[in-house]
Amino acid sequence: MYKRILLKLSGEALKDNNELQIIDVNHMSNIAQIIKSLHDMGVQIAIVIGAGNIWRGKLANDIGIDQVPADYMGMLGTIINAVAMSSALKKIGVNSVVFSAFSQVPDTTITYSPEAAKAEMEKGNVVFLAGGTGKPFFTTDTAATMRAIETNCEAIFMGKNGVEGVYDKDPTKYKDAQFIENITYQQILDMKLQIMDLSAVELIKDKDIEIRIFSMSDPENFLRVANNEKIGTICKKGA
Repeated sequence: MYKRILLKLSGEALKDNNELQIIDVNHMSNIAQIIKSLHDMGVQIAIVIGAGNIWRGKLANDIGIDQVPADYMGMLGTIINAVAMSSALKKIGVNSVVFSAFSQVPDTTITYSPEAAKAEMEKGNVVFLAGGTGKPFFTTDTAATMRAIETNCEAIFMGKNGVEGVYDKDPTKYKDAQFIENITYQQILDMKLQIMDLSAVELIKDKDIEIRIFSMSDPENFLRVANNEKIGTICKKGA
């Protein structure tokens, strides 16, 4: 069983199906229950969550906001989502702490450091690592990879909607797309697979950290992966 993981969540997983609310109570509660189940297994958990339910780069382009301020807006959106999810966890009895890449927001976040985040996980608290990297031009994929390395996580869990894992090409466009059970980071780079931002793959390609990519349609899959069952795709460094 994995002892310490980083859970990468998309902001879109929080919004309602009609996109009328940035956070759907039922979706947030379901995700909180998944996290609680992992926590109850004794897994130490760090979480990086995106802000796609609040702010996306395409909108910035459409309304003429430059990339640097747009990126900061996205990073602030991740703090909103992390605070919301932290509150949902506390309601079901799971202690959590929100760290931010920026200076702390009073009574809401703590300024991030790897040592402080690891200390909180060792106490049994779930930690949210919000604010991205604190710098523009980096995606939440890069932030997740960087934080997993800094906090000595054994694996990054990436639950996906609509797919079982990694394919050699987009299965929504190509009926002959082949599922890949195991793949190295170098193969991802060579094949230019859009699993995650390729600069994030460059960061992790020589690290002993696995990325587990699987369908989140069944919440039990998170527990199966935590127990190292062979579902979805395992990404890791080459021999």
